[in-house]
Amino acid sequence: MSESHPQNASAPDEHPSAPATPRSSAAVLTAHDAGLLLIRLAVGLTVAARGAQHLFGWWHGLGIDKTALAFAQFGYPAPKAMAVIAGLCETFGGLALAAGLLTPLAGAAVAGTMANAVAAAWPLGWFGGFEFPMVIGVSAAGLALSGSGRIALDALLPGLRSQRLIYGIAALVLAAILAAVTILLSKS
Repeated sequence: MSESHPQNASAPDEHPSAPATPRSSAAVLTAHDAGLLLIRLAVGLTVAARGAQHLFGWWHGLGIDKTALAFAQFGYPAPKAMAVIAGLCETFGGLALAAGLLTPLAGAAVAGTMANAVAAAWPLGWFGGFEFPMVIGVSAAGLALSGSGRIALDALLPGLRSQRLIYGIAALVLAAILAAVTILLSKS
C-alpha cells in the first residue's frame, strides 16, 4: 500500500478479505490514479509538443530563431536565451509530467512558463489566446500539488513515493517568483 494514501488501509468496518466494492478505498484510489495518468499524459504531451515546436520547429513550429523574434516583440530581454529556457521548460517539463517524474518540479516549470504565455497573450483577451496557456498552466499547477499518482515514475522514487503537499507548494512558489521576475523584465 502507498504511504501517500493512508486511507489505503482497510477501514475498521471492512473485512480485509472482502472483495473491493466500487466505493472501497482501493477502487477509489485506482480511479484517482488513472485520472491523474490521463491528465498528466494530455497536459504533458501537449506542452512537450509545443516546446519541440519552439525549439526545433517540429510540426510546423517556429523553431528557436523565430521564437526568439516573437520573444523580442513581447519585450523579453535576451530573447533567444528566454526562448531556449521556455522551450526547454515546455519540452522537458511536459515529458516529465507525462512520465510522472519529479512531478512537483515538472508541474511548476510548466505552470511558470504558462504564466509568461498568459501575460504575453493577455492583451488579446479570453478568446484571443490566453485561455489555452491558462488552462494548461492551472492543470500543471494542480498536478504539482496533487502529485503524479501511483501509475508514475515518482512511485519508484523513495522521496516522492508519497506526495507531500509542501513539495508542490514550494515548487509553485519558486515558479511564481521566477515567472513574476521574467514578466516584469519583459514589461520594463
